[in-house]
Amino acid sequence: MNSSRHLIISLTALCLIVLIGTAGYMAIEGWEPFDGLYMTIITLTTVGYGEVHRITKTGRVFTIFLIVVGGGLNLYVTAALVQFFVEGRIRLIMGRRRIDRKIKIMKNHYIICGYGRIGRVLCQNLSKKPKNVVVIEKSQDLIPTMEKDRVPYISDDASKEHVLIQAGIKEAKALVAALATDIDNVFLVLTARQLNPDIFIMARSSHHDTRQKLFAAGANRVESPYEIGAVRMAMRLTRPNVTSFLDYALGETDKRIQMDEIVVTSHSPLIGQTLKDSGIRQQFDIMIIAIQKEDGRMLFNPSFESVFESGDTVIAVGVDDNLSRFEKVLAAPINK
Repeated sequence: MNSSRHLIISLTALCLIVLIGTAGYMAIEGWEPFDGLYMTIITLTTVGYGEVHRITKTGRVFTIFLIVVGGGLNLYVTAALVQFFVEGRIRLIMGRRRIDRKIKIMKNHYIICGYGRIGRVLCQNLSKKPKNVVVIEKSQDLIPTMEKDRVPYISDDASKEHVLIQAGIKEAKALVAALATDIDNVFLVLTARQLNPDIFIMARSSHHDTRQKLFAAGANRVESPYEIGAVRMAMRLTRPNVTSFLDYALGETDKRIQMDEIVVTSHSPLIGQTLKDSGIRQQFDIMIIAIQKEDGRMLFNPSFESVFESGDTVIAVGVDDNLSRFEKVLAAPINK
């Protein structure tokens, strides 16, 4: 039995014995409810204030019963309280140490600063890949939510240098500044860029005027959730079929269907092969939307004569399992 259940049972038993004691004195001695409650409490706590009124022999027998039962129950409740607080504290300490060890060994992970509505959705989508994520959130009220979501987190101010270092910023792949205000995000981006000049930083902007400040502070990309939401709503009104396709391609309508981007590694067996000779459609049943070359050129709807080269980024749509199999071929590990 866990400590919480143990404590609930003991407190329920204590309330029940108080009700029994009060009702017993009312029935046996004919006392008022308050007098019966008072006598029950001083009997169970063994404070020795004396009897409220003269008591009959039957009442004394009932009092002895309350003392015996109440004494044992007091010990039970005390033990339950100690177990609840001690186990809870140990569990908290051990859980925190486990999270800290996990964060310490992370590399090429994502640091999400802020676990509000935007930060939480970001983490949920990154976990589908799956990607290693560390959350920094200073609000104590959000700790239960982060623990429920099972995300590694640091409960502190994300703009502090030692907190970012604790989150592994020097080994991280990217940082997302999704704090509540633009001022906080600007300061966070400045601090993060100083600690890791090479990290990719995406920042949230609530106001258009702040975008340039975030870029100047060191952000690689600035996104406004409000603008993105407004554009998406406009597209639903003017291009409903296009947005339906995007929902489908991005897995919002059918969770099995995904759009993904996969980098072609230098040891992939598909290097040098054309699309028509690669057998991708037959083997994986996926659709190649575009190929971005290493120099940044984007080939939309590439022809069958397009050749896979090392460093290409292939954008494809298909069933999640098929995309995973395709990724193993494009990013095949080096044979040792």
